[in-house]
Amino acid sequence: MKYTLGIDTGTTSVSLAAINESHELIASRTINHEAFIPGEFPESRVQNPARILSAVMAGLEAITQEHGQPSAIGFTGQMHGIMYIDALGEPVSPLYTWEDPSANIPVNGKSSLEILREHGFSIPSGYGIGTHFYLQRAGKIPSTAVKITTISDWIAMKLCAKNEPVLSSDMAAGLGGFDVQRREFMYDRLEIAGVNVSFLPETLRGYSVIGNTESGVPVLCSMGDNQASFMGAAEDEENTLLLNVGTGSQVSFMASEFADIHGDIELRPYGDKYLLAGSALCGGRAYAMLEGFYREICGSSCYEMMSRHAEEFLRTHGLNQAWKVDTRFQGTRSNPNITGGVTGITADNFTPGAFTVGVIRGIIEELHGMYEAMRNIAGRSAGVIVGAGNGMRRNEIMRRIAGEIFGLDVRVPKYKEEAARGCALLAMGV
Repeated sequence: MKYTLGIDTGTTSVSLAAINESHELIASRTINHEAFIPGEFPESRVQNPARILSAVMAGLEAITQEHGQPSAIGFTGQMHGIMYIDALGEPVSPLYTWEDPSANIPVNGKSSLEILREHGFSIPSGYGIGTHFYLQRAGKIPSTAVKITTISDWIAMKLCAKNEPVLSSDMAAGLGGFDVQRREFMYDRLEIAGVNVSFLPETLRGYSVIGNTESGVPVLCSMGDNQASFMGAAEDEENTLLLNVGTGSQVSFMASEFADIHGDIELRPYGDKYLLAGSALCGGRAYAMLEGFYREICGSSCYEMMSRHAEEFLRTHGLNQAWKVDTRFQGTRSNPNITGGVTGITADNFTPGAFTVGVIRGIIEELHGMYEAMRNIAGRSAGVIVGAGNGMRRNEIMRRIAGEIFGLDVRVPKYKEEAARGCALLAMGV
């Protein structure tokens, strides 16, 4: 049977999805890669690339043993983190993930993000250009490093026995300092800011085959994980709003034309079109934080209890009587100093259910605010809402509250691994 394979190198796990010519899922694997390692600071969020590669190879071997070689392989993965490689394409640094705060660390009195902002760049913490600039200013780039790359593009490169990375405009834009309209890094402006641009990899305007495996299987450059999730979950792309709630949360909506936008909404390349994307730094983590709060009191897992209390509160009081919880506990991409808050507590709603419903509503309302900005940019509204990520899949109450706030029913995709399926769909066109 002819099939294509999509591989998603995520922050905590590697997911593989094999689809046939009818776009049906015929096999999947999810492997926790346990790649986090100690970093320079307690707050560092770095990983061992070799452990992620090992997880990919284990999943690839399992699927090919059962189904034979795929006709093509597509990749996606965490799209903001970077790692350094040498002239042979071997890693000489850890993977600095999208959660790594290095760019906020002062060097000679100023953080790298501060200097970039002074030169007109709005680059969030965790984006590769900011991390690279910090390591450059701190003198911590390995002496044998010649290029930076993403983890998924490094693994794609390794499968093809290449020694130099090639990034799609999706992945390159995810590093920051990228001209989305021209589909290239802002080399001159970055150099003026002081960034060493010689480490930046080659970029492509679209999605191309970068080489073949030893068995002759074509391998594509990576899609951004946001773009891949959208492709894997949205059947009607023009009409679909994607709500993805996992550790973080995100709302995505297609735009046909370039728009010059600012603030917490990003315009990202998506083939020859664009995706409007808004990301909340806390998102699903806010719900996990609430469960941790209850668990500290109860001494055991409280998710079932939380659902029960939330269900009872919605039945007896309704959504509007819940606490008003601002879940921006980790700030926003444009303002990391914003904090969360709680209001709307009365003698009648001082209950665990009102708190739980309020946190869920806070998660969804942050995404809804971003969607309202997207509607103004795109000049149209969504007709379909797709809910992806474990937060949406596993939490029926969250889907129900999202439906009430957005005014549309929220459907869940048939297949779980949306990002891996999306890049497998892309590979189907090879």
